[in-house]
Amino acid sequence: MSDRILVGTRKGLFDLRRGESRWGIHRVHFLGDPVSAVLRDPLSGALYAALALGHFGVKLWMSADDGATWIERPAPAFPPRPDGLDDPHPWTVHSIWTLENGGVPGRLWAGTISGGLFRSDDAGGSWQLVRSLWDRPERREWFGGGADHPGIHSVCVDPRFSDRVVVGVSCGGVWMSEDGGANWQLGGKGIYAEFMPPERREDPRIQDVHRIVQCAALPDTLWCQHHNGVFHSQDRGLTWREITTIKPSKFGFAVAVHPSDPRSAWFVPAVKDECRVPVDGKLVVARTRDSGESFDTLSAGLPDVPAYDLIYRHALAVDGSGRRLAMGSTTGGTWLSEDGGDTWFEFPARLPPIACLRFAVETA
Repeated sequence: MSDRILVGTRKGLFDLRRGESRWGIHRVHFLGDPVSAVLRDPLSGALYAALALGHFGVKLWMSADDGATWIERPAPAFPPRPDGLDDPHPWTVHSIWTLENGGVPGRLWAGTISGGLFRSDDAGGSWQLVRSLWDRPERREWFGGGADHPGIHSVCVDPRFSDRVVVGVSCGGVWMSEDGGANWQLGGKGIYAEFMPPERREDPRIQDVHRIVQCAALPDTLWCQHHNGVFHSQDRGLTWREITTIKPSKFGFAVAVHPSDPRSAWFVPAVKDECRVPVDGKLVVARTRDSGESFDTLSAGLPDVPAYDLIYRHALAVDGSGRRLAMGSTTGGTWLSEDGGDTWFEFPARLPPIACLRFAVETA
């Protein structure tokens, strides 16, 4: 099991580690600054932290010595917008929403708001906008979900073939590449949007996918938490089937999948749209072990009612064992489970509002 969790919050990056008997805060980095994404590269061991500093801009920092020192790296940035271009979206990076290792040394992917996908092949020394996706005519129909502008929040890289990439966009659907981003295919058949007019309900170009994750052992299997429900794909995102058995609701943001069992996944249901709080003020985790045929509602060790903690897209994680989970909330609560979610215990500190967390995997 992994004994280290990196937690990105509105007020800094917290490095949590497990000692002989308990978890504790090992270090705090960038105290006071909003951390929007964090990554420990499993190939090099380098740490990356993305900061969203408002009118001070987007910053990207890298540590090659496990957080002892940090150096600033160039943040992804758009090229100059052509004069007179009719484009509904700004050519500006408002925040780095996700950072992912690209499966080969030096390659990184960054998904951003406002909808740009960026690739680095030199460990973040430079970034290139993936024009093959940005220049697609369908992108002009993308729009923001909770944010003002569309955003790329999920980048799934096939561990068998690093050029196979699946991207999730809110609101812009599911996109797939077989050649490292040179070309793209629109997936998402079977997903629907209740918030759209009937004639566009199943339009794959405007779907509000909240999060997409893949099973490491069987990467063709994907799980999706969508604005309108939970969906499951076994063909890398081309087609999806809706999972209707989840309870107490089908809305949420976060999803995690077992690394070696594609049938097992975890979600955190909530009340959608204007509320966005746990159902009946009770924080629970929904788990399936049979590809969505049934769900367990897990609450042992989680707060008794009332509790209004919301779990964002990147704030639920499972480690390589498939038994240790962690999640962090918008009100600074952090919970861990050692038994696949059957029971939870709360980390003994209230952190700032949590945007993202992930287990820090050992280097290859």
